[in-house]
Amino acid sequence: MRKRTRYSLLVALALVIALAVAVWLRKLAPPEAARLLPESDAIIYVNLKPLRAVTHFDKNSIARSPEYQHFIDATGIVPERDLDAAAFALHRMDDPKGPNGPVAYSEVFEGRFDGERLAHYLSSIASSQEQYAGRTVYTVPIEGRTLRIAQLGYDTLAASNMPTTEQIHAMLDRYGAAASPFSGSSLLEARYRDVPLLSTAWGIGHVGLPFSEKGHIQIFGLGLPLPEDTTFVASLRPSVTSVRLRVEEIAPTDGDAARAAQILGSLLQLLQAIPPKFASQADKNDAETMREFISSLKVEQQKDRAIVTASVPINLIKRIATPENAPVVGPATTTEPAY
Repeated sequence: MRKRTRYSLLVALALVIALAVAVWLRKLAPPEAARLLPESDAIIYVNLKPLRAVTHFDKNSIARSPEYQHFIDATGIVPERDLDAAAFALHRMDDPKGPNGPVAYSEVFEGRFDGERLAHYLSSIASSQEQYAGRTVYTVPIEGRTLRIAQLGYDTLAASNMPTTEQIHAMLDRYGAAASPFSGSSLLEARYRDVPLLSTAWGIGHVGLPFSEKGHIQIFGLGLPLPEDTTFVASLRPSVTSVRLRVEEIAPTDGDAARAAQILGSLLQLLQAIPPKFASQADKNDAETMREFISSLKVEQQKDRAIVTASVPINLIKRIATPENAPVVGPATTTEPAY
């Protein structure tokens, strides 16, 4: 009887340990939205729940275009309220002058959706439909491009504006095999381990592609001394009073990383030396917040990586998230939702 009891306790203990290990591994795994993305040149992921909790951007009134309002009325989806997470795959296009420009996108959205109303809306605007892997794929023409959309589950949507169906099919296939917490694209497998733990937003791969111009990265009109195919690992991790920004450039050699760090350091010194200008108290407050952010920027080298870190004040995050300043969530070029 004692041996039987001891054996039962050992089995129960082994099951508890196995469950704890499974939960721990699941926490280390990439988010499901990112795992569903197809092969790509870069991946960007955003968890909107912490941002919404800090800034309450879903409570702000927003001036919506008639098309955007029609989408909301037809589907019941208010993106700033109902969207919880989004993942984007960036695909470099062979013809940068084509309808997609230099970059095309595949996207996965997680949130609260009324599947029946959304399906009715998509049917009304789609030029064609296709059945694949038990799901309906809607083809919607948008400004010379082709956007394909599919509902993967009650809380998950997938979309891609690539010219072929390969990417949307790949996401549907991945959804059918999503039980593995470590599945995903080769880029995710290779670089997600570099993303700091507890990051609520991150990007890996050639994330500078949307800002590329003439082979180099341009941000706010400033040309960075980095080629457009530079590999980055960028992340945002929240703390009590700020959000920690970390951007790592992965250089071919230690020497290349040292040169990049030196050049970026010189640019930061120049940026930090520029005196802020303001015309009102509100502008002064904004300038002080921006100066706080800029002064926290630091550059260092660690072997083959040039690393930029900064502390982004919560007030700056709130300012960016206000309706008149908020960027569109995703790669859409209009105020309409990307899906």
